[in-house]
Amino acid sequence: MNTKFKIHKNDTVQVVAGKDKGKRGSVTRVVASKDAVIVSGLNIVKKTIKRRSQQEQGGIAEVEAPIHISNVAIVCKKCGPVRAGYKIDGDKKIRICKKCGEAL
Repeated sequence: MNTKFKIHKNDTVQVVAGKDKGKRGSVTRVVASKDAVIVSGLNIVKKTIKRRSQQEQGGIAEVEAPIHISNVAIVCKKCGPVRAGYKIDGDKKIRICKKCGEAL
């Protein structure tokens, strides 16, 4: 698990800014070097693919581009998009919803 961010892989997030504002998806990957996340089905861009061999075909492919982590909010089952906080539960550190206090 990535401890730098409060959003982890397989979290459900909602985009709060940008062209896909309001859409929800699951985090596929966290790109720590760019402070970004890749969300499945969102921020689709067209990318040109160069032909590598005679059999492989080049062309234009649609790929999911990274979204800056500040432009997505984690989704609580009760409240919807919220900010995440931490709570020490015994010897474990768990993420909680800032609105209702339930574990995320």
